[in-house]
Amino acid sequence: MNSFRFIHTADIHLDSPMRGLSDDVPGVAERLRLATREALTALVDAAIERAVDFVVIAGDVYDGDWRDYQTGVFFVRQMHRLNSAAIPVYLIHGNHDAQNQMTRSLSLPDNVHVFSHEHAETRAIDELGVALHGMSYARQKTTDNLVPGYPAPTPGAFNIGLLHTGLGGLGGHENYAPCGLDELTAKGYDYWALGHVHGAEVLAEHPHVVFSGNLQGRSIRETGAKSAYEVIVEDGRVAELRAIHCDVARWQHTEVDVSNADDFNDVTAAMRVAIETGVEAADGRLLAIRLRLTGTTALHDRLVAAPEQLLAEARAAAAGLGGTPVYVEKVRLATAPALDAATRRARQDALGELQRLLDDARNDADIREMIEKDVRKLAERLPHEIRTDADDALLRAAIDGDTAALIDGAGDYLLSRLAADEDAS
Repeated sequence: MNSFRFIHTADIHLDSPMRGLSDDVPGVAERLRLATREALTALVDAAIERAVDFVVIAGDVYDGDWRDYQTGVFFVRQMHRLNSAAIPVYLIHGNHDAQNQMTRSLSLPDNVHVFSHEHAETRAIDELGVALHGMSYARQKTTDNLVPGYPAPTPGAFNIGLLHTGLGGLGGHENYAPCGLDELTAKGYDYWALGHVHGAEVLAEHPHVVFSGNLQGRSIRETGAKSAYEVIVEDGRVAELRAIHCDVARWQHTEVDVSNADDFNDVTAAMRVAIETGVEAADGRLLAIRLRLTGTTALHDRLVAAPEQLLAEARAAAAGLGGTPVYVEKVRLATAPALDAATRRARQDALGELQRLLDDARNDADIREMIEKDVRKLAERLPHEIRTDADDALLRAAIDGDTAALIDGAGDYLLSRLAADEDAS
């Protein structure tokens, strides 16, 4: 059996809107918006430079229907580059670019084969002794197990299965095209090229069952290096998997301990150190970072009262580094006040009165029910995308109906504002 190499990628989500961006840092934000295109370009560059024999894409080339044809034009242009290098492409569509999700289409070059959404099919590369099996999604919410309908392995060939699957809800993803790992390894294929789960993972070897992960992180939920795999096959067996890092921007979530900070300048300095460390880990790529301040500190009230200043200080610190561009997405607070609730409750002033009111709200079922009812009405009016993707703690508590967390969070904010105003006066 011949030796050969191919690239396995998935979840490109071309032109997907980056979540968590603002126009406060316009140059960096614009580059992040183009990151999925640059990542695909880097993948095609790698395929040509390494002279791979073919490329497989295991679903979600697109993020849904296009706003305009330029998204499709860009993808077609990249496929033409592979065609000029005589590199075939085999792809399936997943939940985001399923048949019923797309109303626009463009003709692809002859080197690209899109597997049918009506039934699983096989494509052979006779000169390499390779058989590829795959099936595209007909509809977004594909909840049927597709594996039983995949063809039997081709005798004497290296068999590759392309499948877009949640594999039991792995990584918290929707369990589309559900199946089990044992079912895949028993199918008789040599390599399963999986998509849908955005974290790269080799679930089994010989036969290999592999999620390549997505090509470019798109939000703080998709941190760390993102890549595709170059798969080296020798004498009919997978000899090596090589990660190809195509991402042009890295998302990072970093905790910053400010328990030893004496003033705001110390907090800013701690954030600057965290950003510098993040830049080193980004390996020359644009860094998109969220900072989470932790620790018990007497500065807690001042920090809670100054979220905009904290973000501005962090972004100013990032701008002063030079070199690798940095986008500070958010600064989150998880600090604790030096004064505990019991101490505040004993005070005979506005702070003490507010603390006692909050304690009553926590312990009174009627008050909690009233708050929950009012908040639920407000949450139901929010747009679907906000209810789905909200990561602000208070907003998330309101959407999820977590009244206790909502009271705690809102109370902490109000108490801190009062304390900060008192300190300033």
